[in-house]
Amino acid sequence: MSAKALSHIRICDFTGQLAGAGATKWLSAFGAEVIRIEDPVKQGTWDVLRNMPPFVDERRGPDLGGGFNNHNVEKLGIALNLRTERGRELVAEIVEKSDVVCENFAYGVMERWGLGYERLVEIKPDIIYVSNCGFGHTGPYHTYKTWGPIVQAISGLTFTSGLPDQPPAGWGYSYMDHTGGYYMAMAILLALFHRARTGQGQWVDMSCTEAGATLTGPAILDYTVNGRRTRRPGQPHSNRNEWPAMAPHGIYPARGEDRWLAIACRNDEDWRALARVADQGWSEVEHFRALDGRVARQDELDSLVAKWTADRDDFETAARLREAGVPAGAVQRPAERIDHDPNTAEWGLWPTVHHSKMGDVRVDGMPVHFSETDWEMQRGGPCCGEHTEQVLSGLLGMQPDEIERLREEGVL
Repeated sequence: MSAKALSHIRICDFTGQLAGAGATKWLSAFGAEVIRIEDPVKQGTWDVLRNMPPFVDERRGPDLGGGFNNHNVEKLGIALNLRTERGRELVAEIVEKSDVVCENFAYGVMERWGLGYERLVEIKPDIIYVSNCGFGHTGPYHTYKTWGPIVQAISGLTFTSGLPDQPPAGWGYSYMDHTGGYYMAMAILLALFHRARTGQGQWVDMSCTEAGATLTGPAILDYTVNGRRTRRPGQPHSNRNEWPAMAPHGIYPARGEDRWLAIACRNDEDWRALARVADQGWSEVEHFRALDGRVARQDELDSLVAKWTADRDDFETAARLREAGVPAGAVQRPAERIDHDPNTAEWGLWPTVHHSKMGDVRVDGMPVHFSETDWEMQRGGPCCGEHTEQVLSGLLGMQPDEIERLREEGVL
């Protein structure tokens, strides 16, 4: 493999959960040296994912959380007691040798530790500091604490997920944790690019809630321009596409319990192809021949399509439709996507890494490949303090007896 794209970058990482750790996972996969700072006294409390399922076997503990491992592959983990003066001094030495400091604590945590941006600049004038909290560090909400579902609710995403006259459906798993991590990774890279051009570091202040608000663009635009709110009477109660208009366009039942099939007819050509595959005489129905007629009678149309798909296998039917040129796909469950989809296997989306306690386990890979500087994942997430001695000796040049003395003093 060619040289890793970010092998020249070192990150002093205070992030946790997914909104932060998901960002530095991207960078570590492309070669950045990411040094996770954690607390040796309250192991697993900085990042709750350390103690959360899934687990590979009956063992439990802060080194065995599957979610933590998934989000922290290829990172180094050290444990420093920041309640001690020497612990804070060691962090300062690591910062001095780093390009980026990043964190996703609530507002004020880094400042209380004496590691706010002003102090970081004193340590290293061109340092890049990226913070990612619920509401950022300015504005009337900046002191509020958040969690993934709270961010989604306040940003407007939760409301848009429901149907008219029904409660908001929500977004299931913490959608904004994932998206917040992606935004944070972009922010880090942009700041690094700016520093490479100018030599200047900076503080990048990110609000995960505002990031969520940017994802409600169509709803905000419709209200701003047309005065129309989301989830209003007359809106489609399905996956139908209002613009550009498509019909049929939705999720239809397939044979078996809770089996479904997605079909999208973009134009009259797709419709004629669907009608040929179904062979139900649909092409002879006058009011279905043109798009306007199908859009006007979508309830009737959906009923006909659903009756045809209900007794058919989802994967086989989707394959037949795709061969005819109609966009279609089975609604896949995770096990089907991971273990039985040949395209996923070819892509290598779930690589196997080696964790020092869990052994060989699969993790989420990256949905992108580079021809020259591709990502790589081999090492699992760090156990608590697993690389403390490695970092202190290799990066800071400390001797074994000095490191042992720090352990005895409760610094490590």
